[in-house]
This record gives sequence, C-alpha cells and structure tokens, in this order.
Amino acid sequence: MTEPLLPSDPTWVAGHRLLGRLGAGGMGVVYLGRTPAGALVAIKVIQAEYAAEPEFRARFRREIAAARRVSSPWAVPVTDADPDAAEPWLATVFVPGPSLAEAVAAHGPLPVRSVRVLGKRLARALDAVHTAGLVHRDVKPCNVLLAVDGPRLIDFGIARGWESPRTESAGPVLGTPLTSMTSNDVIVGTPGFLAPEQAEARATEVGPASDVFALGCLLAYAATGRPPFGTGGVDGVLYRTVHGAADLQGVDALDGHLADLLRDCLTKDPARRPTARRLDKALPEDAPRGGASWLPEPLARMIAERAAETAASRDADPTVPEEPLRPGRPRRHGAGQVDPIR
Repeated sequence: MTEPLLPSDPTWVAGHRLLGRLGAGGMGVVYLGRTPAGALVAIKVIQAEYAAEPEFRARFRREIAAARRVSSPWAVPVTDADPDAAEPWLATVFVPGPSLAEAVAAHGPLPVRSVRVLGKRLARALDAVHTAGLVHRDVKPCNVLLAVDGPRLIDFGIARGWESPRTESAGPVLGTPLTSMTSNDVIVGTPGFLAPEQAEARATEVGPASDVFALGCLLAYAATGRPPFGTGGVDGVLYRTVHGAADLQGVDALDGHLADLLRDCLTKDPARRPTARRLDKALPEDAPRGGASWLPEPLARMIAERAAETAASRDADPTVPEEPLRPGRPRRHGAGQVDPIR
C-alpha cells in the first residue's frame, strides 16, 4: 500500500512528481512517482551518505545495468535512472498489485492452477535473466509482484554476471536482506529462498541453477504458505537448506506433477536441476489472455482496489515541471505548501 510522503521527503526527483511512499529500508526509500507524461513509476532513491561510498555507488550502477539487460514481459523494466546523482535513483514501471508475500499473508496459499501459472511466467523471466548472462540471486516472495496478467520479477540489486569471477563486498544494498560473513566469503540472498551453494558461500558455484532452486522454494511457499526449509534462526534454516529434505507436504496431494517438478528444482546438486527454460516447458498451464482469472477472486479484487487507489493518486493534480530556483528561495508545491530547500 502507498503511504503519504513524510515532511522530510522530496516532492520531485529529476522531473518525476512523487506521490507517496511504497517502502523504506536502511539504505533509502522507494516512492510512487509520476512522469511528466503521466505514467506511474516506482523510484528507488539511495541516501546520500551511502552514495558517498565508491563501492556502494558502483554496486548501484551494476543494479541498473543488470536490470536494463533483461528483456521480458515478466520482469519489471527500468524507465530511467541516475547513478551519479547526489542521491542516486532508479525508476521502474509501477505494478499496482501486491507482492506474493503480501498475497499469501493476506489470503493464504494460492490454488494449484495459480501456482502453475506463477511458475511458468517466472521461469520465463529467469530464462531472460540467464540469457542476458545474469543470475538474480534473490528470487523470493517479496521480489515478485502479482498483476492482472501475470507476475513480475523485480529487484536486481544483487544480480551478477555468472560467466565472470564473483567476489563480494559485505556492504548492503537497499532491498537485500542478508550479507552475512562466513570466513573469507559472503552469503548473499535470503535464508529460506537460496540454494545450498549460496548458503555455504560457494561463490564460484552460484549460477542459473541457484535461481531455479530459489524458484522452487518460492513455488512451494506459494502452494503451502510456508518455506520448504522452515523458519526460525538463520543458522538452522541454512543448515536445513544444505542438509535437509524440502518439506513439500500437501503439494503431492494437490498436484503430483507439480510436486515432482519442485523436487527437481530443489535438488542439492546444481547440475541436476532443470534449467528455467526446461521448467517453463514442463509446466502445463499458461494464463489466459486478458483478465485476472489466473488468480483467486480475493486477490483479483485486491489488485483492482490498488489499481484504483494509484489511479486516483496519478490523477489528483497534473505533473508540471519544477519552477527553477534561485539561491535561498523556498520551493512551493501547491497552494499554501512550502518545503525548505534540501
């Protein structure tokens, strides 16, 4: 849900009118914005104190470059960005639907057909990611948004090329949940939704198969409402990921074919997992054209309500270019509203 802007928030970012807050983390804020043409975008703005660190700014540039390399209708595209701004920012197409995590928390596990459509579309998104020579490395419920016509994969903050040497810094990026040191290596990803080779920080083994494992975790979560390697302390979840069997109780009863595909995805040996393209072909069902019939009615209604809410924000008042400022002059935003220059 969109929250109101705080008094300390900017009202413009490089010609984009900011309409509200979509989320915030230790590194910055994600805003709902509107372009001069009236399109809605999600704008990630990094705090200047972190942007002052050369390594952090370099990582943000990599995030932008990675997202621009991926061409898929099921991955949210970048519309504009400025990694060299005092507060670097990145704008992507706005998707008004909830994340998969929000959807499951609010309405419980998805029906089997919805899980199959979810898996097929996300497999296509990952195939595009891997074709671009990248590994996403953080496929999880919070990074999947549900739209009327299908899901969208977001957040390439820790994506990396998989054909080049992989060395990591422990510095976090907005939206990355874990960078935990283990001896000389770094675990990158989200416990419960990362592969054994990520859990053991075997960086040279992390590749496209790692994303397929994470997708298997995500689909098991969507079908059952729980991560397949449990919850609780990080160490316990990582241990079960490396050594334990995935908990797919309930999936077999719902759809034996889907359960078998998930077991293939969750194989400990990366070489034995299917590719994203093979998984796409193995999943039998696709979403129909038009409408939200791939989702249960409560979720379709949730998406419609959010779309109506954001449409009202978009149409509240026109986006006009900022008035040029003279030194020492306050900026005015609408009748009777004054913000100090920052």
